[in-house]
Amino acid sequence: MKQSIIFIRLLRESYLFALSAIVVNKVRTILSLLGITIGIFSIISVFTVFDSIERTLRDSINTLGSNVLFVQKWPWAFGGDYPWWKYMKRPEPTMADLQEIQRRSQAAEASTYLVQMNRTIKYAGSSVDNASVVAVSHDYNVVNSIEFADGRYFTPEESAGGRPVAIIGDEISRTLFENAEPLGKRIKVFGQQIEVIGLLKKEGEKSFGNSNDNQVLIPVNFGRNFIDLKGDNIGAAIMVRAKPMVSNEELTDELTGIMRSVRKLKPGVEDDFSINETSVITQGFDQLFNVVAIVGWIIGGFSLLVGGFGIANIMFVSVKERTAQIGIQKSMGAKNYFILQQFLFEAVFLSIFGGVVGLLIIFIITQLISAFSDMNLVLTFGNIALGVTVSGVIGLVSGFIPAWSASRLDPVEAMRSTF
Repeated sequence: MKQSIIFIRLLRESYLFALSAIVVNKVRTILSLLGITIGIFSIISVFTVFDSIERTLRDSINTLGSNVLFVQKWPWAFGGDYPWWKYMKRPEPTMADLQEIQRRSQAAEASTYLVQMNRTIKYAGSSVDNASVVAVSHDYNVVNSIEFADGRYFTPEESAGGRPVAIIGDEISRTLFENAEPLGKRIKVFGQQIEVIGLLKKEGEKSFGNSNDNQVLIPVNFGRNFIDLKGDNIGAAIMVRAKPMVSNEELTDELTGIMRSVRKLKPGVEDDFSINETSVITQGFDQLFNVVAIVGWIIGGFSLLVGGFGIANIMFVSVKERTAQIGIQKSMGAKNYFILQQFLFEAVFLSIFGGVVGLLIIFIITQLISAFSDMNLVLTFGNIALGVTVSGVIGLVSGFIPAWSASRLDPVEAMRSTF
């Protein structure tokens, strides 16, 4: 028990001695911290920015629905051999295709047809250029969940009869009506007066580009008066949501069979349509962010390497300066491991402190960017833990050889040092 108390006291005094050496040598401490601070700042800032971008992208993609498939002319992913001429010859999905899917499918909960194009929207003396006009069939709100700030969705009669009604996004509303009530007003689309019956809830900027804020939804049976739905390159799509407990693979197989039957494709003939799902996009982003992670480590790795050499150099100087004290400690019974951990503590403390400074700088920057821009940057706990861990490992590795050399000093020779 008594020996344990003595050991704890010696350990405490050793740490206090190391801390006092750090405080006394302020310039040396700052210089040794600088490399680690820059390195951690470089790595974690890259990870923080791309984690935020990745989170925004995934949230944006997830709004499409992980259990929603898209029957389209073009695939979302291509192999090395890209036979674009084959895809050019494919027909666009049609309303007739949608009706057959709705009639035959047992795995689909709901399905909808949509076609999107950019047009100028006008009201009184105001206008919005390149607004996204989306002509949709009636079940669009079932397949793609949308939230209303005010108003309502199309009635079955409005959808079937192609009534001149529209649902507009928040940005459209603010630009055309400012603070006025948009419901009941008539906007001009395709040169026609259309009544606003709904206002979508504000979504904000989305990296994937599918925000509803700049959209105008109209019934497809109204839009077909101005849009050639039989055109070759209108970018039409049929969205199909799977029933609960039905996998995307099951729904894909069923849709493939239905579409091949509708298109009258013989066995062995290639599909003239594509069935896309959001996992294709997320897989592509996984590869992208893996590359980004490697780039981040390369960027910060050089700074960490320099910082590690800086700490090692400072620790060698510290050992040289305190050679006589080491001799005195060892002559009083201090063991080798005691001297070793004393200098290792100093090296690790220096490195972690430098890393924390780097993390603090990142935190301040993320708060400023989030406060003064639309980009939401978050320094996550995972990145904080990574920064502290990397700092500690760098300090441990950099300080081990100086600490080891200090622990192996001969006490008699060490006390003779007059450095």
